[in-house]
Amino acid sequence: MAKKNYWLFKSEPESFSINDLEHLPKKTTNWDGVRNFQARNFLKNEIKEGDQVFFYHSNADPPGIVGIAEVVKEGYPDHTAFDKKDHHYDPKSNPAKPTWYMVDIKHVETFKELIGLPVLKEQKALKDMVLLQRSRLSIQPVTEGEWQAILKMAKS
Repeated sequence: MAKKNYWLFKSEPESFSINDLEHLPKKTTNWDGVRNFQARNFLKNEIKEGDQVFFYHSNADPPGIVGIAEVVKEGYPDHTAFDKKDHHYDPKSNPAKPTWYMVDIKHVETFKELIGLPVLKEQKALKDMVLLQRSRLSIQPVTEGEWQAILKMAKS
């Protein structure tokens, strides 16, 4: 069995929140609209079915981790790039050779309380976390140690 990986996916809660995910049919959605090549490469090549995801509300006050999702479908072409009516449309993207990818995620848990960025910054176990290195990436890897430290915070 393949090793499970851990990720952090950012979303602005006004655009799509963990509550939106939780209330969808089957609590599942595609994670579309990623238009950064490094994040795209994670979606296309590294994020696998069964991987766990921290759901992060960005551009919030405070921003922070609000719950967990699980990857239920591995990377496949992001159809929104080909739809002229979609705000994620990319006229340079070619369906025969897609530029952009997405995965499907399913809601697992909404935390009782947001774990805010200021609190995350105080944790020694998280000092090397990509999120805390001023990364603007919307999709980021999380180490198993970081995952466990944050889970412990969420349960306390």
